[in-house]
Amino acid sequence: MFCDRCGTALQAGQGFCSQCGKEVTQGMHLASPRPSRVQEHLRLLGILWLALSALNAVGGAILFVIANTLFRHHWPGMGPDEGPRLFLHPFLSFLGVLILLRSLVGFIAGWGLLQRESWARVLTLVVAFLSLFSIPFGTALGIYSLWVLPAESDREYERQVRVA
Repeated sequence: MFCDRCGTALQAGQGFCSQCGKEVTQGMHLASPRPSRVQEHLRLLGILWLALSALNAVGGAILFVIANTLFRHHWPGMGPDEGPRLFLHPFLSFLGVLILLRSLVGFIAGWGLLQRESWARVLTLVVAFLSLFSIPFGTALGIYSLWVLPAESDREYERQVRVA
């Protein structure tokens, strides 16, 4: 049996819920309580953040390697201080490092969601908002994250943190 207020498992003959203190009546449900939206989607959301972050990390690493191999040396026919190398090498290196940092934050958010850490919800919401501009995968995952973790789900998420 389960408490109809908080969903805690109850033993037969128990008079009060050990979690919330509600009196046990004969009308208790014998089936398990239906999982909430946050509980149903939290694991999948964490895995998707890890997957997207891995994809971004590969792209950032490739961009950084290209910037530091192809655009590091001067091109034939141009002097060492001429050509697109002066602009592209630092720009692409900076962009590669920025993408790697974003993927690191995504890894941390995904890991935090899977571990049910209390700070992971807020970090995921921030990263989700910033990912809305990364079409198509970042946008899709950002929208999904904002749907799973809205402001009303704060109490529900904190309950999941306490359970884990």
